This record gives sequence, structure tokens and C-alpha cells, in this order.
Amino acid sequence: MTAFDLPESPEHGGRLQAAIQRWGIPREQWLDLSTGINPVPWPVPAIPPEVWQRLPEPDDGLEEIIRSWAGAPERASCLPVAGSQAAIMALPAVRARVHGLGRVAVPVPGYREHGHAWRRAGFEVVAIPEQAIEQDDLTWLDSVDVVVWIQPNNPTGQLMPVAQLLFWRERLQARGGWLIVDEAFLPAYEQLSLAGEAGIHGLVVLKSMGKFFGLAGLRAGAVITDTGIGRVLALELGAWPVSGPAGYLMRNMLQDRVWQIQALSSLVDQSRRLRDVLSVAGLGVSNGTVLFRYMLHSRAIEIRDQLAQAGILVRLFENPLAIRFGLPGSEENWSRLEKTLASLDS
Repeated sequence: MTAFDLPESPEHGGRLQAAIQRWGIPREQWLDLSTGINPVPWPVPAIPPEVWQRLPEPDDGLEEIIRSWAGAPERASCLPVAGSQAAIMALPAVRARVHGLGRVAVPVPGYREHGHAWRRAGFEVVAIPEQAIEQDDLTWLDSVDVVVWIQPNNPTGQLMPVAQLLFWRERLQARGGWLIVDEAFLPAYEQLSLAGEAGIHGLVVLKSMGKFFGLAGLRAGAVITDTGIGRVLALELGAWPVSGPAGYLMRNMLQDRVWQIQALSSLVDQSRRLRDVLSVAGLGVSNGTVLFRYMLHSRAIEIRDQLAQAGILVRLFENPLAIRFGLPGSEENWSRLEKTLASLDS
């Protein structure tokens, strides 16, 4: 049995209620660092009453706003979705309808919903080789029909050169294959994004707005792909793929370039600060993104437990043993994390 054969849904960060029950600490006393979400969210404005009262309009301009925000070309289809998770769940059915079942490669470790979605749809799921960037042997690539890559990978933070990903796409597409790139943790305007290449056959780029904008509960995202895949995906998702209020907020926040520039600069600084805090605490080297840090550690379970006893929730990974830390946000939370890390048993 592989990890993708398990019937249960994968665990995610942010399971604060489960931590409350396990550790007996009231909700208001927790510092939740288990998710990679911007701790300083985009300031949500009041939503006009008519947005709540009317069904979303299909020609509301959101697709063009997504195109401009992501830097996607005119040839690309830009579909708003209820978080990139909605696309992750729908894409296997789209692929099966157009090309039938097949074999899919996903990163391991990685966001496990990808593998589970394809496995549930009847596809065979395999792991991308650990050294895929350096490998000259492309037997693994030629043995699959779809490759899913997470850029940067969640939880490891690994990044793949754009040229390498485009090479994979070209080799896959020669056999009718797809490359799906999940950019949930990659801010817009990033040189390592493939959104600027979207529209070429067999490339699907997933964007999330909940993480960078700090609004995970909004369930907002986009799929940027070629018109053929976009058309079938739109049919699969059906009418009104995002709610009226979500669409209203997406149109506003994606055009707020001033906030985005300031937020990105702040997140870069905070990620570096967290890297240094973890290093000073003696936990070793961490990798990650602007929204989280990830470290392999033989005592990961013990460290997670000690932090939880102090009301600090982090994300534990067991294969391999590792911990992911989100950003604390306020100075009070930074101080609390630093003091707790200093008190950990050596």
C-alpha cells in the first residue's frame, strides 16, 4: 500500500481544534504556526449588499484581472476557482475525460492532496525521483502521462528551474501529456513562475490567493492554462465556480499592487528572520519560502510536543521527520516563539 492508497483525507496545517482537544489549551492561548499563511492579511473592505443578493456575472472582468496579476499572455485561459484545491480535485476528471486514465508523477514529500485526487480518480500515482533535476535518465518522465510539480514545493521549499519544467512539458506534450505546476506559495511577478508561458498546450498553472493575501478562508484561486484544457475544466467546475463575494474581493485585492509590493518585501524579511531565529535556537538549517520554514530534524516529534505544551502549534511531518514553521506575525508572537525555543530541552 502506498500513501496515496489511504482512504482518509490527508492532514493539513491549521487543525487548531484538534490541538485544543489533545493538549487542553484554550483556543485564545494558542499561537498557530502550522500553516504557511501571511499573518498580516490584505485589509478586507466592506462588501456591497447587492454582491450578496445577485448571482456572479460571467463577464465581470475577473479573468482579465487574473491575467494581468499573474502576467499571463492573451492566449491563456484564466479561470477563477474556489481555491487551487478546487482545481486539484477537478483536473483528474478532466484528464480522464479527454485522454483516459494513466500514470501521474507527484513530488514526495509534497502537498498530498495532489496524489490523493489522482488516485481517487483511478490513476496510478508514482513519486518524482528525488534527484530529478540532476538526472540525465528520463525514463521516469517517459513512463508517465502527467507530472505535477509544486513550485516552490510544500513543505520542502524546493524550486525547479523554469527551463527544466518547460523541458518536461515539451517532452510530455509530445505524447499528449500534461505538466501541472502548483504555484500556491509563489507570489505574482516572480521569475520562477510559469504563468508567463501559459497557453502552450499541456501546461496548467495553479495559483492560490489565500496564502499570500492571508485570506485562506476566502477560498480563492485561479487556473491558467491553454484554451482546450480551460474549456473542459470550466465545464467540469460548472456555473459560478467562485461566489459573488469571493469574486468581488478577488477583483479588488489583485489590483492592489501597492499592498502586494509592501507585503512581499515584509514577507521576505520575516522569512529570513525566522530562518535566523531557528538557527540561533540550535535547530539547524531550514529551507522554505517567504511564508514558511521547513527543517529536517531527528527530534521533530519531541520538538513539536514541547512547543504544543507551550501553546505553539507547528506542522509535523513524519516521512521524513521534519517540522514546518509559519510566520509569527506580531512582535509579541515573535518574542513568544523565541523564548519558547530557548527553553526547549536539548
